Amino acid sequence: MEQAEQLSELVSAEGRNRKAVLCQRCGSRVLQPGTALFSRRQLFLPSMRKKPALADGSNPDGDLLQEHWLVDDMFIFENVGFTKDVGNIKFLVCADCEIGPIGWHCLDDKNSFYVALERVSHE
Repeated sequence: MEQAEQLSELVSAEGRNRKAVLCQRCGSRVLQPGTALFSRRQLFLPSMRKKPALADGSNPDGDLLQEHWLVDDMFIFENVGFTKDVGNIKFLVCADCEIGPIGWHCLDDKNSFYVALERVSHE
């Protein structure tokens, strides 16, 4: 399947998520359909691992990701956890299995929470 076709299955005409956003590992629901906006922004996310290993901020391995779901209020999430501060960043993790990071939040911007499309599944 071509990338543009995949995006059209996930992103509505209004730019919102058509499907629920789930944890890839445990299937826990992170976002309900229609609650996040599609956003392109280049962000670095460390490699996926359990929450305690993310908080030390010492491992530079990771990915530069560009396609995200943007959420403007942390209370919109169904199920998400946050790491301890790593500089002025908190990484988003699954609240059930604590795998992540699935997303990124800068403490300087209280209304922007990014969930990487590559780090979650959709249903």
